[in-house]
Amino acid sequence: MKVLTAPTVAEMVVKKSRFLSEAIPVDSAEKSRAIWHSQKLKYDNGGHIVFAFVVGNSGGILGCSDDGEPAGTAGRPTLEVVKNSGITNFILTTARWYGGIKLGTGGLVKAYTEAAQIALENAPTRELQMMAHINFALPYNLLDQTKKLLEGLKFEAFEENYTDNIEFTGRLPEANQAELAAFLQDASKGSVVLNIEKTILE
Repeated sequence: MKVLTAPTVAEMVVKKSRFLSEAIPVDSAEKSRAIWHSQKLKYDNGGHIVFAFVVGNSGGILGCSDDGEPAGTAGRPTLEVVKNSGITNFILTTARWYGGIKLGTGGLVKAYTEAAQIALENAPTRELQMMAHINFALPYNLLDQTKKLLEGLKFEAFEENYTDNIEFTGRLPEANQAELAAFLQDASKGSVVLNIEKTILE
């Protein structure tokens, strides 16, 4: 299984109806529904935001909604694309602005399927793997070389605080944490310690 490394946005127009699809990383059904509610407040399209989500390391937790579209024409086709993507832990939402021309049941199924597909077409992903959640505080004189190393080690920053030192919080593949720890130890002559908060499959 793979996971998204960043949200994606895609848009298309079918018979003057505009479809805006977004794939957003999540880690629970609750967060999926929270994002869905946020999307419903975000867009002025009559409040109809179709969605489908998949979460869990094996993609076993699923959900979808037609959200006002004719039953089976929107949420279920979107879910089929999501299920067959090989990606987990994300929600895909599609907002539609009606263009004045009815698409019919078959047209809606086709349009929502294609909207979901183009949202995932070039989505940035990585393999699901053990990730170490870490934090450390770094003196400013080590910032440039550390930043270069972090990029090579596929570090994903959650937060950077610039105070007396630079405090990093984020995650990286578990296999890369030893190299980072050794670099920090050597570069700082033992003054910088890598703290590992947890290591989980994600």
